Amino acid sequence: MRLRKAFVLWFTGLSGSGKTTIAEALQDRLIKKRKKVLILDGDTVRSRINNKLGFSKEDIRINNLKVSELVIENQDIYDIILVPIISPYRSHRDIVRKRIKKNFNEIFIKCSLETCIKRDTKGLYKKALSGEMSKMIGIDDTNPYEPPLDPEIIIDTEKLSLANSLDNIETFIELLSVDQNEVKIE
Repeated sequence: MRLRKAFVLWFTGLSGSGKTTIAEALQDRLIKKRKKVLILDGDTVRSRINNKLGFSKEDIRINNLKVSELVIENQDIYDIILVPIISPYRSHRDIVRKRIKKNFNEIFIKCSLETCIKRDTKGLYKKALSGEMSKMIGIDDTNPYEPPLDPEIIIDTEKLSLANSLDNIETFIELLSVDQNEVKIE
């Protein structure tokens, strides 16, 4: 049995901001440093476990809770759990923070809606803006994205390269390992 539970890095940001790209590259770096790392990608969990959920505020809450349950179930197995998930509502992230407790670390992957629309890695913005898809987070008035008010770390993907983003997060993880008391990096 492990003496300490995994650090949880909960990546929140708009679709196309870079959450999954950063999490996957970070996983590769951390594995090379012999860390046991798990990625619980919001899209993957939704498609495999919660595929009947839509994108209403309540369905998003349920998906976030299910992901947090998976985090809790795996905290004794891994050193670090990376969770790239939009999780657009502050109240939902607050619930998850309370469930995961002191090992929860919110990472805001900051990127303007305009840039995310230009990137449109999944073609979702095109569908939402053409009316083919409804309830797109950040586009539909019923599904706004609420940026974190006080995240542990902010990664601005419009200003930072992938390498710089990873360096900042790794520095943050190193500081967590030394002392988990309110570490902030921008």
